[in-house]
Amino acid sequence: MAQRKSERTRAGILAAARERFGADGYERATVRAIAADAAIDPAMVIRYFGSKEKLFAEAAEFDIRLPDVSGVPAAEVGTTLVRHLVARWEEDDTFRVLLRTAATNESAAERMRHVFATQLAPTLAGLAVDQPALRAGLVATQALGFALCRYILQLPPVTALTADQAVAFLAPTITHYLTAPLSAE
Repeated sequence: MAQRKSERTRAGILAAARERFGADGYERATVRAIAADAAIDPAMVIRYFGSKEKLFAEAAEFDIRLPDVSGVPAAEVGTTLVRHLVARWEEDDTFRVLLRTAATNESAAERMRHVFATQLAPTLAGLAVDQPALRAGLVATQALGFALCRYILQLPPVTALTADQAVAFLAPTITHYLTAPLSAE
């Protein structure tokens, strides 16, 4: 019974932290505010996570859960990836917390680089394309730019797009980055 209560408390702190970090950013979010949101004493936050930075690191853990695209025809890889990314961003606000905070906090930026290095780059390396790291970086520019405009800046024309429209606009560029010859010029 105590184990379940402990798990609920921890989950409640994480949920409150994601909300607070997402709304206020890393710098303005406080342990006291997160504890108030979770209806617990601030000492409990430190007891469970050790520090604000460690809490953020866990609250901002984001698994893209990229699909295996190795068997997808080259012309459809961009569509498959974009459809998956948009769906993940729509269902999990952890990514938004990370994206919002990464621009101003080095720990968050490092977390974003970690997601890139351990999740996106290996997926593209599995496609047997030349320069997978460069291609992954180019894909990230489009994907993160779209996510920033849609979820953080909330630009009305971008937020008004349906998921299918977003895929239709982004997929050709992503496909180009994944399949077009890269020149050294």
